[in-house]
Amino acid sequence: MSQRTMVVDLDRCIGCKSCEVACKQENGVVLGCTWNKVLTVGPTGTYPNIQMYYLPAMCQECKDPQCVKVCPTGASYKSADGTVLVDKEKCIGCRYCMMACPYGVRTFNEETKVVEKCTLCTQLQAVGEQPACVKNCPAGCRFVGDIDDPNSEVAKVIQKAGSDSVHVLPDVGNRPSARYILHSKIATWKE
Repeated sequence: MSQRTMVVDLDRCIGCKSCEVACKQENGVVLGCTWNKVLTVGPTGTYPNIQMYYLPAMCQECKDPQCVKVCPTGASYKSADGTVLVDKEKCIGCRYCMMACPYGVRTFNEETKVVEKCTLCTQLQAVGEQPACVKNCPAGCRFVGDIDDPNSEVAKVIQKAGSDSVHVLPDVGNRPSARYILHSKIATWKE
């Protein structure tokens, strides 16, 4: 089975938001909507021991996505490669999927009256290119691939980082597949 996902090396992320801009431009994301946003975690601690890191928040490409389960029309679905997608032709704008997503990474397009989300730029990957956020990241901190394939780039990046430095957003039964790398020498991972 295949599970395409995103791995982000937070040790490298500089919070420049190039990923947000590239995503909006490539996918025509309207003003007021974001498929990918960079959050600032911290600063925490007391001087001189201050910690802070940037956390890009995007679809977690869950293995058991709740957004798909609650969609009454089948507009939210999981593709063969594990990417969670929205069929805009089937979406009725009920926003159940938005309520079901524990990470708040879906957005409602007021112009088209449908729910939208990160697609891992399937249109670019179909022609052998990387997603816009990956290829436009000046720090080279984003990786996309099949996390279940031990020979994939994402699996190798995770293995190289070491299990103590690989983190996941809280699992509430949805089994998120996205991974974040943050070594303790940079900052302490916050839940």
